[in-house]
Amino acid sequence: MGNSSVFVLLAVVSLWCFTARTAFSQPNRQVPCLFIFGDSLVDNGNNNGILTLARANYMPYGIDFPQGATGRFTNGRTFVDILAQLLGFPNYIPPYARARGRQLLQGANYASGASGIRDETGNNLGDHMSMNQQVDSFGTTVQQLRRYFRGDVNALGTYLSKCIFYSGLGSNDYLNNYFMRDYYSTSSQYTPQAYAASLIQDYSRQLTELYNLGARKVIVTGVGQIGCIPYQLARYNGSGSRCNEEINSAIVLFNTALKRLVDRFNKGQLPGAKFVYLDSFQSSQDLVRNARTYGFEVVDKGCCGVGRNNGQITCLPLQTPCDDRRKYLFWDAFHPTEVANILLAKKAYSSKSKSYAYPINIQQLVKL
Repeated sequence: MGNSSVFVLLAVVSLWCFTARTAFSQPNRQVPCLFIFGDSLVDNGNNNGILTLARANYMPYGIDFPQGATGRFTNGRTFVDILAQLLGFPNYIPPYARARGRQLLQGANYASGASGIRDETGNNLGDHMSMNQQVDSFGTTVQQLRRYFRGDVNALGTYLSKCIFYSGLGSNDYLNNYFMRDYYSTSSQYTPQAYAASLIQDYSRQLTELYNLGARKVIVTGVGQIGCIPYQLARYNGSGSRCNEEINSAIVLFNTALKRLVDRFNKGQLPGAKFVYLDSFQSSQDLVRNARTYGFEVVDKGCCGVGRNNGQITCLPLQTPCDDRRKYLFWDAFHPTEVANILLAKKAYSSKSKSYAYPINIQQLVKL
């Protein structure tokens, strides 16, 4: 049996041990705080109070989450919920919209459904907090945190340098911008190569601003195989491939450039910082290729949704979802199930393979 097969089997065995019953059982926090930036893959309620179609604070979202429908775009925990557990946090990191006072010392989640690196991304769905706005909100948080360090900027800087910063953006810059040609003009203004380069230029500036505000241990995640999500499968009629490879090819350009950016940051461009790149494209591909081994029986349909592949319309309020969420890779037209999130988070945290976490994993990042 090869190493990859052994890893797959071990992951499945440990997956079922990592249930909601063991939530936050680790006695010690490994880092003082966790700050999260991103889109609906990790949003945990920031969009609840704004005017947008990108909301998930209704059932059956949260059907397997103890607090029910909180604004998480899945049936249970998100990737960063599970990451917080692996890091030993006693509670989930609160959404910035509700985080107050000393609570901010443990971190905050600024992620907003439909948001992207570009400000206009996601406007087709309504309001959201773009990455630029999320970085500005973190700047406000840093100002608020100063009071707990009696204005000692150096002490606050030392504190933040031990924290983990997670940033996962880019999906909507393709889904709800570049490939939404009826609404956006970016695809006529940029070739796929030029668009990826433009996104990386903007993202580099945003991540550098986080560094200037105190971030030193930073996780950035690439974009997954969004040409293969139920939303795209429901719309794609191409021959020769199950997925929309035009989208996947554009994503690969962005991911390749993002990995190179991580190398530049780590080789002295941002002194004292350590960046980790998570290859979501590779890890999501692995879940499909080894679906049976992981216990998935359905990898091309949402557990909840309407139409072809349950992907033409995403999960509707009070809709009845599939009975056994553990057998589905996708919860709705866009987002993975909790089981998929567990597998992805555990790989990112402790996998020894550089094809998932590069140049080191999250567990190693924590120890630096």
